[in-house]
Amino acid sequence: MEVYNGMPASSLRPDRWRKSSFSGAVGNCVEIAHLPGGRVAVRNSRDPRGSALVMPAAGLSALLSGSEVC
Repeated sequence: MEVYNGMPASSLRPDRWRKSSFSGAVGNCVEIAHLPGGRVAVRNSRDPRGSALVMPAAGLSALLSGSEVC
């Protein structure tokens, strides 16, 4: 299956999605899926069928730490 940025998150296997243990019961969280080739997908937990943001794992790490990636 071709994985691309903006694809429906529901197209990815449901067992890939993980929610942070810091997530509350309100449900306003993001979920992460580790993908082959060192990429990750991010989705809104309130809209699991919405679009998935797909990026290299290093890109997500840089985003979360505030670093730049070339």
